[in-house]
Amino acid sequence: MSLRHAAALLLPLLTVPAAAQSSSAPAPAIDAANLTQTVRTLASDQFQGRAPGTVGEERTIGYLIGRLQALGLEPAGTGGGWTQPVPLLHTRLGTPATLGFDRKGARAPLTFGTDIYVSTLQPKDQAVVENAPLVFVGYGVSAPERGWDDFKGQDLKGKVAVFLINDPDFVATKGEDAFGKFGGRTMTYYGRWTYKFEEAARRGAIAALIIHDTDGVGYGWNVVKSGGGENYGLVVPPEKVTSLALQGWISGETATTLFANAGQDLAKLRTAARRKDFKPVDLGTSFNAAIPVTQAVVQSQNVLAKIPGTKRPDEVVMYGAHWDAYGEGAPDEKGRIYRAGANDDALGVAGLFEIARLFKAAPAPDRTIAFAFWTAEERGLLGSEAYAQNPIFPAEKTVANFGLDILQTAGKAKDVVLVGKGQGTLEDDLARVAATQGRTVSVESLPERGLFYRADHFSLAKRGVPVLLMMGIAGASDLVEGGKPAGQAWVDAYTGKCYHQACDAWDESWNLDGAVQDISIFYTIGDELARSAKWPGWKDGSEFKAIRDKSAAARK
Repeated sequence: MSLRHAAALLLPLLTVPAAAQSSSAPAPAIDAANLTQTVRTLASDQFQGRAPGTVGEERTIGYLIGRLQALGLEPAGTGGGWTQPVPLLHTRLGTPATLGFDRKGARAPLTFGTDIYVSTLQPKDQAVVENAPLVFVGYGVSAPERGWDDFKGQDLKGKVAVFLINDPDFVATKGEDAFGKFGGRTMTYYGRWTYKFEEAARRGAIAALIIHDTDGVGYGWNVVKSGGGENYGLVVPPEKVTSLALQGWISGETATTLFANAGQDLAKLRTAARRKDFKPVDLGTSFNAAIPVTQAVVQSQNVLAKIPGTKRPDEVVMYGAHWDAYGEGAPDEKGRIYRAGANDDALGVAGLFEIARLFKAAPAPDRTIAFAFWTAEERGLLGSEAYAQNPIFPAEKTVANFGLDILQTAGKAKDVVLVGKGQGTLEDDLARVAATQGRTVSVESLPERGLFYRADHFSLAKRGVPVLLMMGIAGASDLVEGGKPAGQAWVDAYTGKCYHQACDAWDESWNLDGAVQDISIFYTIGDELARSAKWPGWKDGSEFKAIRDKSAAARK
């Protein structure tokens, strides 16, 4: 089915919000009813959980294009179309023939999904690891600029790297070498699981396993295993395929037993890993796995639209949200099989439609306004990364990127939560505009979870584009009704039960007044930038400032 056919098929079935049907009306406020209608549509069974490369994607792309056309936006994709192709390697593990640890001939079988969770990004029909030695590499950080090296020359070729999650100073106390080296409780990119897999591959490891720790990663084992043995990656040339046959996690209990059987004390090694003189530890144990793999290349797509600028059309203010969710899974207690991501991130998509509606109802902007609906965010920010590698709008002329990814649904708040304090000047704009709503700024309550590195804006940040993220789970909102305890209760309920699960569904109990506040802030900041010559930037100390500074001449 072609995209045009899909759009034509869906539009009669999916009503466009009344406020979006005409661009001639004066610009109203963000409309909670419009947000609700979009979310209920995208999270419905008709879209089958919006997994990349499925019928659900085809229907989603058609719906997005139809809505953008109805709003009067112009296509901004490849070749002047609405989409940007994103070829993805899609893999799914079958039932393991072999999966376990081996120490001196004693086999310790592992149960997939209980003791261990792995996936693969190699385009092969079987994932095989044979008698590969397990080496504990602490936090697995190589940061010469911070005077830190966990590897000490350890050869990992053909071996399995075993990591701790987060940064070396995550739980460090004063007097320990790691204390304050990596921003304290605020996670750096070195603490992310993606970095650890990348580093293991750079060093030629055949597999990488991270010890799960709910506090360190920010979510429970239920989230880790929610991928169901699937993985997605960008299609790369053969010479750039990762060396990792398998990558994933072992449970904390499994790790404790593994280390004990190897004559090691995991608790003591956690402490040792916070010292500069830490050296990798050979666990005297091998890892064996033989798992069938179903693998194929699927054609996925970003959707891109724009409102052209009238004075400086080559300068671009960009808004982004991801359209994908987790597709079909095992039935939950209510029999729901689609993990449709009503909040994560159908609500963000709905927010972009509302922002676009307001811009179309206002006078034409000086700068171009772009709207990006990313694919495969849930699979590792792949759609935004594909765009960043092949941008439609050059990074040096992209004024800013505003990301909407999970908004709180518990009502109005007296504050707005800032993700990534100290990174860029946009946070100052956030505080200023929030004040016009009578709100203050609260810093994310759990910076150790590294949310700044876990959403699509990060792909643009790595290329120097100033960014700002709105993410409701970043901290307890100070709700008008119930204060921070009520805000924390909402975060706990969502992250503890529904994050990446089938119960992330639209619910009549949702109160979108707070989401309306947050979306309105993003609209106002973007509107100011779109009608000025202002260039936001990065603050001193940000790892992205030097990247942006290199292209300063392009913005003069």
